[in-house]
This record gives sequence, structure tokens and C-alpha cells, in this order.
Amino acid sequence: MKYTDLDLKKPVESKNYKLESEFVISSVKQIFEEKRESGNNKIIIKTNLKMGLPLENINKLAAPLIEAWAFETFLEIRDESENKYRLINVEAQERLGMSDIILQFRKNKNVITGNIDVKATSNNIKNSGKSPNITSFSRIRTAYIQNPDFIFIILSIKHKVYNEKNPITSIINGIMELTEFNIYDLKYVSEKDIAYNPSLGTGQIQIKDIHYVEYEYRTAWEMCQLLDKKYLNSSRRTIEDFYREAVKNKWIKE
Repeated sequence: MKYTDLDLKKPVESKNYKLESEFVISSVKQIFEEKRESGNNKIIIKTNLKMGLPLENINKLAAPLIEAWAFETFLEIRDESENKYRLINVEAQERLGMSDIILQFRKNKNVITGNIDVKATSNNIKNSGKSPNITSFSRIRTAYIQNPDFIFIILSIKHKVYNEKNPITSIINGIMELTEFNIYDLKYVSEKDIAYNPSLGTGQIQIKDIHYVEYEYRTAWEMCQLLDKKYLNSSRRTIEDFYREAVKNKWIKE
């Protein structure tokens, strides 16, 4: 059996997909740039520790804290009486969901949905942000088949952590300052920036450096083909493995 022998479904996105993806990215980028420029880009971690936070292990706390901060930031925008971003819905997803946050924007008479995956990267740790797992191979490929207009956005947030003494209580609080933001559509990440890790179930799609990627515009079908190529190039995967996933997830035409 060869890959070319399979009669695979070919998803076709709408002609407005690129514009809608760019709209979501632009809106999210503006929201976080305003946060940074206004100085509201810090998470204060109050403790009763007189020696301050153990900075060498703070990365273990960073991901859930930054994800919660991002979620609350979007909620604040949604709840403004006349928010200029036309953000109408914000939903936090369960721990093992496809993404962390779902956003819905109104644009003219349409509603655009963006699935946001929040990734925290530390300025204090040398290899932070290198090859993190994004989502499983079968899950993201199936998403593009079921909805060719599926917008999956990576929100990469860089942070630095330091201690600051409260002059009144003498207690040292931890400050997590969010310093840089990068937002991009997974479907347009360049081939060289995408990797496949065969561990964990059907394998994980990874970004080689989460904060620094190049773009290559492609269609939903071209993205599926790229994912398939990464999967089949693994020494731990065979065409029989792929066929089994294709049948299970209904990637093959009936």
C-alpha cells in the first residue's frame, strides 16, 4: 500500500479564510500590545516567603498562571460595553481540550471563531520554548477535515520573573512580567518549523522554537499533506499505521 493509493478527503476552506485568520491574529495582537504599553502586563505572586520565590523552578507555575491571565484579559475586553475588538464570546477549554481558549469575534454580519493555544516561554531558562507539544497528529488533522475553516492560533508569551520586596510588610513578592507576544496561525507555519514527535498516542505536532517561526501560506489540504508527510517520515510510523488512523477518523472518501 502507498500513500498515493488512498482516496483521501480534500478539505477546501472558504475564500475568506486568510482574511479571517489575519483578523483574529491582528485583534489578539492589539489586545496584548495595549496591555504591555499600559503597564498591565504583570502577574503579582504574593506569598509569605521572606526569601522570595525560588526562581529556578518558577517555570512550573508559569504556564497555568499565564494562561489564566490571558483568559481574564480576553474576558475584560468582552465585558466592556463597547469593545472596539467586537469580541463577543470567550470560553476556557478543559485541560485536554484542543485549545486553551475559544474566542469569537463579530465582523460585519459574520462571527469568526479562533481557537487559541497559549504557550509560555521563560527568558530566564536557556532552552525554554524549544519543541513544545502543540496537539496530537490525529486530532489536528481531523479538525481540518471536519472544518476546513478551523482557525488554530498559537499565542506565544515570553516572560521574566523576579522578586520585589514590599516596603511595608518586608515580604518579598514574585513578579511575572510578560515581555513579548507572538501570535500566528498553525496552518501557515513553515515546514521547517514544524516537527513530529511519535511519542504519546498518535504522536505530537511540535514547533521547533515556539516564539520564532516563519510563514508559508497553504491550503487546508496542503496542511493535511504536510502533517501526513511528517507522520510518515518517522521511523516509528508505517503506511499501515496511517491507514488505520485514516479509517478510524474518516479521512478516506466513502
